[in-house]
Amino acid sequence: MEVIFLGTGTSQGIPIIGSKHPVCLSENPKDKRLRVSVLVKWEGYNILIDCGPDFRMQMLANPVESLDAILYTHEHNDHTAGLDDIRPFFFRQGDIPIFAHKRVLESLRKRFEYIFTSTNKYPGAPGVIEHEIVNEAFYFKDLKITPIDFKHNRLQVFGFRLKDFAYLTDLKSIEEKEVQKLDGVKVLVITALRIEPHHSHLNLEEALEFIARVKPEKAYLTHISHLLGFHDEVQQKLPENVYVAYDNLKIHI
Repeated sequence: MEVIFLGTGTSQGIPIIGSKHPVCLSENPKDKRLRVSVLVKWEGYNILIDCGPDFRMQMLANPVESLDAILYTHEHNDHTAGLDDIRPFFFRQGDIPIFAHKRVLESLRKRFEYIFTSTNKYPGAPGVIEHEIVNEAFYFKDLKITPIDFKHNRLQVFGFRLKDFAYLTDLKSIEEKEVQKLDGVKVLVITALRIEPHHSHLNLEEALEFIARVKPEKAYLTHISHLLGFHDEVQQKLPENVYVAYDNLKIHI
């Protein structure tokens, strides 16, 4: 299994438009972050987790020939706004399967009505195959996918475990029974928004505490804002098995 970090930034991305913050002015490519998303490559399949507003640029930077499924964590814009840009894949291969909570599917139908309509559909619109998921394991092909249920402030969000890899973004609080689903995971990707506490995301201290609780072999921080600091400086202060993820990073599990 290969995982490509397509984007590792928070909802505004880094740099933020018009910001004079030193991190936003950094020339280090690792400090430039598109909206958060990963691509999981498994046995010839390409599985996307979240499809945000930077999806087109992410695919140009990381060319893939097919898109086999999209898993959605929740309905916020930075995780869903790129749905129309699946068109090149649709034109080549047909409808794309999407997996999401019922609430998220309803949100997508409202925002992208022209994609989901079955009457007088515009011929240039992409097509999707909807799969409603609940807090129970399901399969894509032969790959078992386990949802991890948690809260983003008061909003329900799904993270996902795929074999020895787990991806939890936009996390603030989680019940113990959900943490137990992560037992034995080798690679954990987790939100670490900034240094100061935040109402709907783990900050760095909370993320490190969560990593110590789960005990993965390796952990990667994502959904990062400029307020976390410069990539290289933050990395120097982390435990040896914890890494600041950056756009276009590729890992093998």
